[in-house]
Amino acid sequence: MVISMAGQIPEELVDEIRKSSEIVDVIGEYVQLKRQGRNYFGLCPFHGENTPSFSVSSDKQIFHCFGCGKGGNVYTFLMEMEGYSFIEAVKHLAEQNGVQLPEHQQEENQPERSPESQQILEAHEWLTKLYHHLLKNSKDGKDAYQYLLDRGFTDELINRYQIGFSPRSRDFVVTFLEKKGFHPQTMVKAGLLNADNDGNYHDRFNGRVIFPLRNHLGKTVAFAGRSLGDQQPKYINSPETELFHKGKLLYNFDLARSAIRKQNSVVLFEGFADVISAYQSGVHNAVGTMGTSISTTQAKLLKRYADKAIICYDGDQAGINAAVKAAKLVRDVGLQTYVARLPEGQDPDDFIQENGADRFKREIIDASETYTSFMMSILRRDYNLNLEGDRIAYIEEVLKEVAKITGAIEKEYYLQELSKEFNISFNTLKEELDQISVQTQPVKDNQQQKRHTNRRNDYSLQQKLLPAFHNAERKLIAYMLKDSIIADRVQEEIGGAFNISDHQVIVTYLYAYYEDGNDPDISQFVERLDDPSLKDLVIQLAMAPAEEELSDQELQDYIYRIQLESHDRKDIKTLEAEMKAAEQHNDPIKAAQIGMEILQRKKNLKNTH
Repeated sequence: MVISMAGQIPEELVDEIRKSSEIVDVIGEYVQLKRQGRNYFGLCPFHGENTPSFSVSSDKQIFHCFGCGKGGNVYTFLMEMEGYSFIEAVKHLAEQNGVQLPEHQQEENQPERSPESQQILEAHEWLTKLYHHLLKNSKDGKDAYQYLLDRGFTDELINRYQIGFSPRSRDFVVTFLEKKGFHPQTMVKAGLLNADNDGNYHDRFNGRVIFPLRNHLGKTVAFAGRSLGDQQPKYINSPETELFHKGKLLYNFDLARSAIRKQNSVVLFEGFADVISAYQSGVHNAVGTMGTSISTTQAKLLKRYADKAIICYDGDQAGINAAVKAAKLVRDVGLQTYVARLPEGQDPDDFIQENGADRFKREIIDASETYTSFMMSILRRDYNLNLEGDRIAYIEEVLKEVAKITGAIEKEYYLQELSKEFNISFNTLKEELDQISVQTQPVKDNQQQKRHTNRRNDYSLQQKLLPAFHNAERKLIAYMLKDSIIADRVQEEIGGAFNISDHQVIVTYLYAYYEDGNDPDISQFVERLDDPSLKDLVIQLAMAPAEEELSDQELQDYIYRIQLESHDRKDIKTLEAEMKAAEQHNDPIKAAQIGMEILQRKKNLKNTH
């Protein structure tokens, strides 16, 4: 049998890849998970929340969010998270686990992008290899290679970041791309080539050291070219394209992700050169923005992997201003925020070159200031503390920053510092802080609060609100999903005669799944369901709390409740048909009597269910 969504990939291979991928590890690359009992919990990556309602089961190899309702297996997660097609999710996990796909499958199933974007991505991959080869093996690249060695780059570093060199010849790369089948006009649009007024094409980056810019999947989507000598401008970057968005891409994120997660912290730099130097200094949890301010999207991405962020920008005024802006944004998304301060006029790369890796880690990264301490030092520049009015204004501004602190100990620490420095009683500062806190307290929207509430405890409430037969069907399906013997007994007793249409569809698929000789496996079973809402429902039922064992008496009670509802509905449908016949035969008295009987039956159903 072949899974239709997977095209030519045999179902057995799809299952093998899924089973070789531990869902906790895969999701753990995106979400901070903490074990609670048998499952793992974290903040849902698919909707905003403050309390973890996103659950992952290692036993069942599925995930479910009790807040937004999304659920599925490891393939579903990657499809939701990365926008993958099913094929792309299978292929990605195959590569991760060293499972070889059939050769024709590797060729045929390309990512579902527009043809032009796919061409651009392939061109970047070819050029990454070409530029890197030319740096290390060509006569033209010798000066660039020596330049990198003089700057402290090692072969290990050059290979890790696939650094390259674009030859000074204006048409070498043009010819290379044309031979590979890429149209020059498309390559101009991709930012790889330039065209002059005479219609001639040439390499956008010629004569420069090339730094590939990779997305978080490790695919090159753009380049940055650094000049050698006095060539201007110093840096040339690729323009934004469908594949490359500066506000979304973080340089080195693909390589730093595991270190960020392991250390539960991230160091943020302004550019790729600082990131590379920092890596060589032993700072492996470093990422960089693409010459722009960090965006909310990028900050939220980092929040999914770490609790702490250290901002390390240039030591000039522009760098300090950028650090203030970045620190506020990073803090607002919930990261513990620190700022590493560099000597005036130096950037991280300069400091490392002049002072070495050990001093950089010890004096800059490890000595980083808390957000509040940093903001206090920045605010000092705006006031003359020898003047009474400025002192009062400064204290008030600092208190506004302290009011944003959530930890009581940290709040008291800064109040004590202010009390000592300005000889103001602690209680007076505390009273002022309380007033500021009240004034700045946001009005909470009840609906918003409700959305951010942990929903794990809502399941029992939801059950109470549902009719008894509906709960019986849900619980019975939950047991059927994990025990084929129970499913066989239910099939014998009631078959597909469930009262809820979604339940009818699910059990029909489930009976067929077991008849094919499959063992109970929620993660495998949901692949048979094409409807995403049905997948979510199955996952919800599978993740619902339930007793390990189902007694014969409980099984019969569930079946009886379902059959009773079915019989009652049939009786009502029969009466409705009789009433319609009486009306057609112009017997209004009989029709009315039957109508009263129907109302009474429905009332009884409502009261008993």
